[in-house]
Amino acid sequence: MNVRTRRVPAPAERSSRLQVLALPLAYVLASTPGCAETSSSSSAQQQVECDAEPLVRTTGEGVEFVRTPSGCFESLPGFDYELQSVEIDGLRQGYVDEGPADAPVVLLLHGQPTWSYLYRKMIPVLVDSGYRAIAMDHVGMGSSDKPIDITYYSYLGHIDRLEKFIEALGLREINVFVQDWGSLIGLHVAGENPDWFARIVVGDGTLPVVPEGIEPYPRVENPDELDRDLEFVFQLIPPQQFPFYDEDCNLIGGTGTDFGAWMEYAMKAEAFHASEVVEALTWFDIPADEEAAYDAPFPSRLYMTGPRTFPSLVNELGGANQQAWAGLMQFDRPFLTIWSSNDPGNLGSCATQDRLIDNIPGAAGLPHTRLPESSHFLQDDQGAEIARRIVELIEST
Repeated sequence: MNVRTRRVPAPAERSSRLQVLALPLAYVLASTPGCAETSSSSSAQQQVECDAEPLVRTTGEGVEFVRTPSGCFESLPGFDYELQSVEIDGLRQGYVDEGPADAPVVLLLHGQPTWSYLYRKMIPVLVDSGYRAIAMDHVGMGSSDKPIDITYYSYLGHIDRLEKFIEALGLREINVFVQDWGSLIGLHVAGENPDWFARIVVGDGTLPVVPEGIEPYPRVENPDELDRDLEFVFQLIPPQQFPFYDEDCNLIGGTGTDFGAWMEYAMKAEAFHASEVVEALTWFDIPADEEAAYDAPFPSRLYMTGPRTFPSLVNELGGANQQAWAGLMQFDRPFLTIWSSNDPGNLGSCATQDRLIDNIPGAAGLPHTRLPESSHFLQDDQGAEIARRIVELIEST
């Protein structure tokens, strides 16, 4: 791979949360592989401290990116997994691959602003049950490379990379679990390539169909401007979450969060960091060391372009999903929904879950559920139970 590099000074100011990430957290990536090859950690590779000056690299196609220092992924609690990568379009796509290579595949797709760490409670259950668990990090997230220009990221670009990832690893008869933006990406790929998938399981997600030419929300103005004063409702939710729904599945006292405000906060707020969002949108309090692990891929704002831009990609949905949704409405293999009982966003609503159940043939007759004591990031709240239900689905169908 033709990669140019230049060093840039570490930011003079970082949020206090991101400064914590200078702790010795690390994994080691092998040298960059070819497009159809993978690489994994190796003690022979030189480790890079998490607080090292950012090194801006450039692909042969002129895309500038940073790679999270290996020191940021060491000794993450509950995540003793070898991080691997495959090169796609000159950028490393990171992933975890556990279990027998010839076992049935369970592909796990995260959303924003998380990474494969979100699946630390599901992977061991799947592997112990005899399956191959693959948790992929979207570009700009986790152990994947991180382009630094917001214009690099696009909805269809994420879809294209997932398709290339599946092809590079030669995956077929896939059992997939998708959540949040992982569902908007994964369900699109499944709708257009249904023969790749044996079963689909969705947790708090969907595939929106937006008319062509429609942008649902105003674009964020001055997106690269750093705003030290922006706040968001997540900051008001206590570590131990309180109930958002009544017994009839109606939101108590409101209509949920303002997504346009979320787009602006994620893109511009100095205070924005991954663990803040995960802590707010989980039922249980997350220990401090696990919060730091969610932030580990992002030692400074330079590394955060991916999670910053994800919410704004909603304005790229116009005309993008009609064909994929039509494909999903013909999907007659098992299609299971496992929802949380306390997600205040649109993806967690009963209406969103019912739309999938009512329109996709493979959903008929399956044990759809809303798990108690769980919120938007239900993999963190109830990961072992979700994995158990996935295993049960595979073995019963």
